Amino acid sequence: MRNAVTLACVDCKQRNYQSNKNKKNDPDRLEFNKYCKFCKKHTLHKETK
Repeated sequence: MRNAVTLACVDCKQRNYQSNKNKKNDPDRLEFNKYCKFCKKHTLHKETK
């Protein structure tokens, strides 16, 4: 049930984080405010393919 996902920064498009999610509970794409080491600030990170 749990699938691996990659989170990418919305500003610089760098793929910074990897996580996993339960597709049954979260069918939509995940969005988190996380720290981007390339932008050097907290930005929105969205799930990518």
